[in-house]
Amino acid sequence: MNTSTTDLTGGERLPLTPAESARLTARITWLSVGVGASLMLLKAGAWWVSGSIALLASAADSALDFVAALVTFWAVRVAVLPADAEHRYGHGKAEAFASLLQAGLVFASAALIGQQAVDQLMDPRGITAEGLGIGVMAVSMMLTLALVRAQAQVIARTKSVAIKGDRAHYLADLVSNAAAIAGLALAHWSGDARWDAVAALLVALWLVKGAVEVLRAAANELLDREVEEDERQALLQLALDDPQVLGVHQFRSRRAGPTLHVQMHMELEPAQSLAEAHEIVEGAERRILTAFPGTDLVIHADPFGMSEDHDHDFDGLQVGHAADRVVNPKARLPQV
Repeated sequence: MNTSTTDLTGGERLPLTPAESARLTARITWLSVGVGASLMLLKAGAWWVSGSIALLASAADSALDFVAALVTFWAVRVAVLPADAEHRYGHGKAEAFASLLQAGLVFASAALIGQQAVDQLMDPRGITAEGLGIGVMAVSMMLTLALVRAQAQVIARTKSVAIKGDRAHYLADLVSNAAAIAGLALAHWSGDARWDAVAALLVALWLVKGAVEVLRAAANELLDREVEEDERQALLQLALDDPQVLGVHQFRSRRAGPTLHVQMHMELEPAQSLAEAHEIVEGAERRILTAFPGTDLVIHADPFGMSEDHDHDFDGLQVGHAADRVVNPKARLPQV
């Protein structure tokens, strides 16, 4: 899988260049900040009038959405900065750091909401203007649905972990809105304000679930987790799409924000000249960069059957080129 996707009309989109990816992520963060600020102010006003704990929970969630949107706004702009003398691999991991902060904010929000909900269960307080609260939640859900749909389209094209984290906030906001509507309606029909607190507790649990998912995605990127298997196989196929490439080993890949980092050892005919080997490697680079624009790509050429054995064994797990070597089935292999 690469950065090309199918658009809404069924046509194949071209792969994004780094500049196009940066423009998409920058544009969606402007929208996210605007929606977050609007929802925060709208819900805070409705809570002030109604006294609903579920509305307070949703307003607190929107406030953290707004803060997280500001963090994402900063992160996606830092992540696309070019490499410099102090950051030779670029600044892509700024997105993962932003996601860590987002996860922390969601955990804090869940704790606050849970405490308020327990207090309401122990000492129920009356709720007024339920109709206003339900109306505010309905408007909030429409705005949030539009935003998360736009974010999903951007994520599909850019794979931005920061936008994924931001979207998790707004998906949680959708759940909190639905829970607030249910809690307000049940409290109104039953005359028991504790239904409002139950709804707030459900929101808190959903926020914890979302925070764990965001935390896992950020950790994977910070720990240089290998790309997904379908993307890895696509990269290998592109590297081997030349009968002169006899095999590949020590293939490694990772993502850092908008940048895909790939390195490999490419096995070539031992009798070839350095110029011929260079031309074959350049051809592989062109194929990969056409499908995955902006990739930070390093290819080391090895004579087939003569590369140094780098295998090691750690607690029974073999690592090294013998463990991940891929021989090209299209190639006519030399006798070594």
